[in-house]
Amino acid sequence: MSMIWVILIAVVALIAGVALGFFIARQYMMKYLKENPPINEQMLRMMMMQMGQKPSQKKINQMMAQMNKVSDTAGKKK
Repeated sequence: MSMIWVILIAVVALIAGVALGFFIARQYMMKYLKENPPINEQMLRMMMMQMGQKPSQKKINQMMAQMNKVSDTAGKKK
Protein backbone atom coordinates (compact mmCIF):
# COMPACT_ATOMS: atom_id res chain seq x y z
CA MET A 1 0.00 0.00 0.00
CA SER A 2 2.85 2.39 0.76
CA MET A 3 4.30 1.91 -2.73
CA ILE A 4 1.03 3.17 -4.26
CA TRP A 5 1.21 6.32 -2.14
CA VAL A 6 4.81 6.97 -3.21
CA ILE A 7 3.88 6.65 -6.88
CA LEU A 8 0.76 8.77 -6.43
CA ILE A 9 2.67 11.54 -4.65
CA ALA A 10 5.39 11.46 -7.33
CA VAL A 11 2.83 11.80 -10.13
CA VAL A 12 1.03 14.66 -8.36
CA ALA A 13 4.35 16.44 -7.70
CA LEU A 14 5.35 16.01 -11.35
CA ILE A 15 2.06 17.47 -12.61
CA ALA A 16 2.27 20.37 -10.15
CA GLY A 17 5.88 21.07 -11.18
CA VAL A 18 5.02 21.12 -14.87
CA ALA A 19 2.06 23.45 -14.30
CA LEU A 20 4.09 25.78 -12.08
CA GLY A 21 7.00 25.80 -14.54
CA PHE A 22 4.66 26.67 -17.40
CA PHE A 23 3.19 29.66 -15.60
CA ILE A 24 6.58 30.92 -14.42
CA ALA A 25 8.01 30.65 -17.95
CA ARG A 26 4.94 32.42 -19.37
CA GLN A 27 5.28 35.31 -16.92
CA TYR A 28 9.00 35.59 -17.67
CA MET A 29 8.41 35.76 -21.43
CA MET A 30 5.65 38.35 -21.06
CA LYS A 31 7.96 40.50 -18.92
CA TYR A 32 10.83 40.05 -21.38
CA LEU A 33 8.71 41.07 -24.38
CA LYS A 34 7.42 44.09 -22.50
CA GLU A 35 10.94 45.26 -21.66
CA ASN A 36 12.41 44.32 -25.09
CA PRO A 37 9.72 44.84 -27.70
CA PRO A 38 10.05 43.35 -31.18
CA ILE A 39 11.57 45.42 -33.97
CA ASN A 40 9.66 48.59 -34.83
CA GLU A 41 10.09 51.07 -37.70
CA GLN A 42 12.64 53.20 -35.86
CA MET A 43 14.86 50.20 -35.09
CA LEU A 44 14.57 48.99 -38.68
CA ARG A 45 15.55 52.45 -39.99
CA MET A 46 18.61 52.51 -37.71
CA MET A 47 19.71 49.02 -38.79
CA MET A 48 19.45 49.95 -42.45
CA MET A 49 21.45 53.14 -41.89
CA GLN A 50 24.15 51.16 -40.07
CA MET A 51 24.36 48.80 -43.05
CA GLY A 52 24.98 51.78 -45.31
CA GLN A 53 21.55 51.93 -46.91
CA LYS A 54 19.42 55.03 -47.09
CA PRO A 55 16.01 53.78 -46.03
CA SER A 56 12.96 55.11 -47.81
CA GLN A 57 9.57 55.00 -46.12
CA LYS A 58 8.31 52.65 -48.83
CA LYS A 59 11.11 50.16 -48.18
CA ILE A 60 10.57 50.31 -44.42
CA ASN A 61 6.84 49.73 -44.88
CA GLN A 62 7.56 46.73 -47.12
CA MET A 63 9.95 45.21 -44.60
CA MET A 64 7.54 45.78 -41.69
CA ALA A 65 4.70 44.18 -43.69
CA GLN A 66 6.91 41.19 -44.46
CA MET A 67 7.93 40.81 -40.81
CA ASN A 68 4.29 41.04 -39.69
CA LYS A 69 3.28 38.47 -42.29
CA VAL A 70 5.94 36.04 -41.07
CA SER A 71 4.96 36.52 -37.41
CA ASP A 72 1.24 36.06 -38.24
CA THR A 73 2.00 32.88 -40.16
CA ALA A 74 4.07 31.55 -37.26
CA GLY A 75 1.29 32.42 -34.82
CA LYS A 76 -1.35 30.61 -36.87
CA LYS A 77 0.74 27.43 -37.07
CA LYS A 78 0.75 27.17 -33.31
